[in-house]
Amino acid sequence: MSSHNYFTLKEVSLNNNCPECYRNDGLQLTFKQKISDTLFYKVITSETKHEMRCLNCNTDIYPVRWNDDIERVVAYHERAIVPKKKSWKLKPLAYIFIAIDLLIILVIVLVMTGVINI
Repeated sequence: MSSHNYFTLKEVSLNNNCPECYRNDGLQLTFKQKISDTLFYKVITSETKHEMRCLNCNTDIYPVRWNDDIERVVAYHERAIVPKKKSWKLKPLAYIFIAIDLLIILVIVLVMTGVINI
C-alpha cells in the first residue's frame, strides 16, 4: 500500500513562445520532487521531474515540442532549483512493529537460556 506523490518545488513563468498557440505570456514550468508514503515510513527521494503547460491554450507542452530556446531556459532553471534533502521518517506503526519484534526476540532468548521455563 505504497503511494508515490510529487510536491511542487518551484513554478516559473516563461516568456518563450508556446509551440501550440505562439503566445509568449502563458508558458509555466513546474518542478516537482517525489515523496513515497507507506504504512511504516515516509521518504523524500532525490528524484525530480518537470512539467510545462501553456496557460493560454491549456495544453501540456512535452519535450518533443520544445525548441532550442525553451530547452536552454529549462536547462538553466534545472540547475537553479534546490531540491529538498533526501530523508526518511518512521511512522508510529513502525515503532510499534519494532517494539513487538524486540519483545518476541527477548522472550525467545530468555526461553533458550532457561530463565523462563515453559
